[in-house]
Amino acid sequence: MFFTKRKSKDTFDHELKKTRESLFSRIKNILFRKEKFNIDLDHIEEILLSSDIGTTTTIKIINYIKNKKYENIKELYALLKEEMEILFMDIKNERLEQKIQYENKPYVIMMIGINGVGKTTTIGKLAFLLKKKGFNLMIGASDTFRAAAIPQLEIWAKKVNVPLIKQHRHADPASVAYDTLQSAKSKNIDVVLIDTAGRLQNRIGLMEELSKISRVMNQVVSKAPHEIMLVLDATTGQHAFEQVNKFSSFVKISSIVLTKLEGTAKGGVVLGIMDRFRIPIKYIGIGEKIQDLKEFDGKKFVDSLFIN
Repeated sequence: MFFTKRKSKDTFDHELKKTRESLFSRIKNILFRKEKFNIDLDHIEEILLSSDIGTTTTIKIINYIKNKKYENIKELYALLKEEMEILFMDIKNERLEQKIQYENKPYVIMMIGINGVGKTTTIGKLAFLLKKKGFNLMIGASDTFRAAAIPQLEIWAKKVNVPLIKQHRHADPASVAYDTLQSAKSKNIDVVLIDTAGRLQNRIGLMEELSKISRVMNQVVSKAPHEIMLVLDATTGQHAFEQVNKFSSFVKISSIVLTKLEGTAKGGVVLGIMDRFRIPIKYIGIGEKIQDLKEFDGKKFVDSLFIN
């Protein structure tokens, strides 16, 4: 069996266990049907689709294999790995701490995503990660629509020990963002994380709200928001594509955080997102603990799919 044999703390081998087993154990079974190496690209295509890679990307991978010569399973796996790596090659994914250092303080990150994807938890984890790297932070509670949003952010802010700027529920989200940035400037804060509501059922209202928040922040801090980070739930598979589509229709997404990757066999959605939208995946969420937010690396991701 042709798999990468190394183990490393930097790989996603544990987090991708379900996806790897679902994808490659099934491919192995059809290739060795009747105890003979048997090429069945139609079945391989079905398996790729079931891992939520997406139709367009799956067809691209299958066509790549069809146009290459291979004589055994080792060569076939090499082609699969090669094509998957190509999906990441021309997507610039600059490390967030480098981007923060290039801009004047504060560096403003607007967090977006529908309810239930783990956006609030991700904000807490990201604050913890950036604080560990030496940055001081502030959080703005601009999701004033969802009842539990502000109390949940308060819990995370206390856990990470960073200041939280909030108002009452149903307050103007742009007003909260304005207060947050004014406070951040006066206190020489490095990074501001702004939470937002995720009511996709009211797309026009959400578009207007996000536009207003952005406009108000830009009046306080030039170029703000510097980063618009979309949080997606990996377990939703193809529905993640739909969310990227909808949010992209009214904001320019800078990067993506993919949560709950460790609990799904649908990790192929990573490949589909990168191929279809060309938006870098900045972090992956791999658990509930505060330290369970990891920087994403496309090559390591593909390597881990091929670990035995």
